Formats: sequence, structure tokens, C-alpha cells
Amino acid sequence: MSVIKAKKLGLIILLFILFFTLGSLPAFSQGNKAAEDITFTAKLKSEVVNRVGKLLTSNYIFPETAEKMEDHLNIQLKEGKYDKINNKDAFAQALTNDLRKISKDRHIRVTYDPEAVKRIRAGNSRSKEDREKAQKAQIERERQRNFGFRRLEIMEGNIGYLDLTGFSGLDQAAETIIAAMNFLANSNAVIIDLRDNGGGSPFTIQIISSYFLKDYTYLNSFKWHGDDIIKQFWTLRYVPGKKMYDTDLYILTSSRTFSAAEEFTYNLKNLKRATIVGETTGGGAHPGGSRIVNDDFLVWVPSGRAINPITKTNWEACYFF
Repeated sequence: MSVIKAKKLGLIILLFILFFTLGSLPAFSQGNKAAEDITFTAKLKSEVVNRVGKLLTSNYIFPETAEKMEDHLNIQLKEGKYDKINNKDAFAQALTNDLRKISKDRHIRVTYDPEAVKRIRAGNSRSKEDREKAQKAQIERERQRNFGFRRLEIMEGNIGYLDLTGFSGLDQAAETIIAAMNFLANSNAVIIDLRDNGGGSPFTIQIISSYFLKDYTYLNSFKWHGDDIIKQFWTLRYVPGKKMYDTDLYILTSSRTFSAAEEFTYNLKNLKRATIVGETTGGGAHPGGSRIVNDDFLVWVPSGRAINPITKTNWEACYFF
């Protein structure tokens, strides 16, 4: 065995040790916000089902699938599947399960969250001054979490390690990204740990990817509901500091690796630029946003889809391993 192959084998072993010994943080879920509610009538359930269906057919990226989801919910409603559900959290979960059964789309979800509904409505009616305050507060929250850059070090053997918990889309993150990439620049190999990364912005993916690819490279694209234009994302032609295009790159994943974190992994895997080590990822490739159903419920509707230039598809509900 050559010295180079031996070193690479040793690094793979190190990666598996990292995967099983560094420890993944536990996933936290919101507790139930509602007890049994006898006022949650059949009429209210029907209104929620009808409104969710209309929001999907008006905004979901795949119109035909949206119609199938709407039809499926209405059939379940008529057949009495939801009749005995009086807990609003349980009702939201039942709708989510039925929508995903048809669409296989992990981004779709119905939630019972009246406080979030109030916040969204208040946000939509805020003054310019209040919006600026909210933006400053968001920037400060992101700064407090270091824009997702949780841990950065050079391990034994000159192996660079980055624990990245999110792809912040804020302009203010640029300095942190550049500093982290330059810190890693002289490593013999780099490990990017995305096991606790739930996603974020494709713009941050653009910047980080640019450090690991030599040429101007087509990374990914997005198409949105009702829009024939496809937005392409390429690497940047210039990044401050040294590029690592010939440095061995390894990406750690888990079942919590989701959305933009999966895009980063999927892009570099298909470009044959990175070795992927870890668990099956979440399988969420359709971006979108929350839409108000009524005073109590929200539905998160994917209104776009990723299109990889190599595979011509994406990682929705797919597996890396």
C-alpha cells in the first residue's frame, strides 16, 4: 500500500471515530401547546382542511401534486378520519402526515401555533422603523451563534475540522466565513461536520464551495412556482485568501442534516469533490415559507425546487448512503 493510500485510509478511520465519539446533539422538539379542546368543531376542521388545500394549489411547486394532496385531505375529512381528534397539535400532525404521504415532501408541514400567527401578522404590518429594529435583532442573534460556525480547529495530522450548524444568509456572516476558510487553508485535509446543520442560505453555500473548487463552477439552480426563470448559483470567481481545490474534503452527515446542508453535500458529491461519511440525511430540497391558515394554524408550503446541473434532479426524500 502506498504512503498516500495509507494516509487516506487512516483519515477515513478518523472520520468514523469522529462520527461515533464526538457526539451529536439531541434534537429538540416543541412541546404540545394545546390540551384537548371540545370547541374544536367539525366545522373548524373543515375550514382548516379547505384553506390548507387552497394554499397548496396556489403556491406548491408541483401543481398536480398539490391537487392530489388537496383531494386526499378532503377524502380523509369526509371519511371521518379527523372526527375524534380534539387536540390541535395532533390534528396538525395528522394533516402533515397525510400531505407527506402523497407528496413525499419533508418540507411540508401544518403546525398549530397561534403565537406565530400573531407574530407574522404583526410583522406584516410593522413600520419601516420596526422592521429595521427586527433586522438588527436578527443580526445580533446570528452574531451570538457566530453565524453557525460552532467549532474550528486543526487536529492531529494537520486535519482541519469545522463544525457548521447553519448556512447564514446574512451579509454580516462574510467576515466569519472568510476567516474560517483561511484558518483551514493550510490543512492536509478538511472535515466539515454538518450533523447538526438544518440548512440556511444558498449564498453561503456559494462562498464556502468557492474555496474548494478551482474553476468557475455551476453548483445548483432553483425554480419557483409560477415563474419560468431558473435562478442559477455558480461559485465566485474570486475569494479572499488561499483556495483549497486540491485539499481532500470530507463531509459528515446525520439524519438532522437538512435542506441547504444537504444541497452543499449533494453539490460536492456530484462534482466528485468530497467524500461523504455518515447517516441518511433528511431529504428536503424544496424551499418555501409559512402561510397563515387561520388564527391558529400555519402551513409551510414549498414553492420552489432545486435542480442540480449534473443529475437534473435533487435530493428530496433521497439518501446519500
